[in-house]
Amino acid sequence: MRPESLNWLKQAKEDLKTAKINFGQGRWYVVAFFCQQSAEKALKAMIIEEKRVYPDGHGIIEFGRAAKAPKQVLTALVDLNADYAVARYPDAANGVPADAYDETIAKRKLDNLETVWKWVKKWTTRQGKSREN
Repeated sequence: MRPESLNWLKQAKEDLKTAKINFGQGRWYVVAFFCQQSAEKALKAMIIEEKRVYPDGHGIIEFGRAAKAPKQVLTALVDLNADYAVARYPDAANGVPADAYDETIAKRKLDNLETVWKWVKKWTTRQGKSREN
């Protein structure tokens, strides 16, 4: 893989770890934000590697389509998409972001991120195999 793709993928994995750690700490809004970030960075890695372009913005649904994500992954991305803003900004959350999330929501976000990562892991395995041939 290209170095820039690997860097995005490595940070995506770190964001996944951060989401899981914060779940254990009960920081539900932080979980939501880092789930969105992990998905975004993993998708950017895929697009950079496959298309050789740097995708602008934070629209993970659009990134998923560009990366040819299957329907189940796109559905997961729909759930995570708004957390880029809602988990951080009172105006986007229509209140305090920390009050907008609970354990049930955070668990759903992690489950959706796991759906994304299952697909990403298949892609990274294919990338490794294509380099060996």
